[in-house]
Amino acid sequence: MVIDSRTCPSAPSCFVRGVDGGKKIRGVKVHIAVEKYGIPLAIDAAPTNVHDTKGIVPVLRKIAGRGFQGTAIGDLGYRGQRLAKAGEALGITIQPIARGHDCVFIPTGMAWVVERSFGWLSRYRRLNAIVERMKEHLVAFIEIAFISTLSRRLKRLVTQAPPA
Repeated sequence: MVIDSRTCPSAPSCFVRGVDGGKKIRGVKVHIAVEKYGIPLAIDAAPTNVHDTKGIVPVLRKIAGRGFQGTAIGDLGYRGQRLAKAGEALGITIQPIARGHDCVFIPTGMAWVVERSFGWLSRYRRLNAIVERMKEHLVAFIEIAFISTLSRRLKRLVTQAPPA
């Protein structure tokens, strides 16, 4: 499993709003966990001023509630004793890895899978600037976008299969 977050700008009427100091974006941070093919396992949203180590905990709780136990790979933003203890209590080991040097992205093992999933989401205009008034609606639209993307990819695979 791979975990990551994405900062999205939001409208003033959005359900929550924070300021990401590093990116200078006022909006919402979407936290996601995907499996090795990019299929989402859990999605959550928080204000952008919530650090990744705190914002990913609800995602880990959802996954642990579904019976997942194992390793979660994330970038270096997911290191720290507090997150390690929270993951350990849920049966999930957090493995932070470096994915780049000098502002250059270097795909490391399976870590690129979550970036590809965020790339799929960026094709949906409604998810590029968040205007939803409820967090549940935002998560539902993200799930709909994933269903649409993955069903098109599945259809492409089925039509390309040679007849038996």
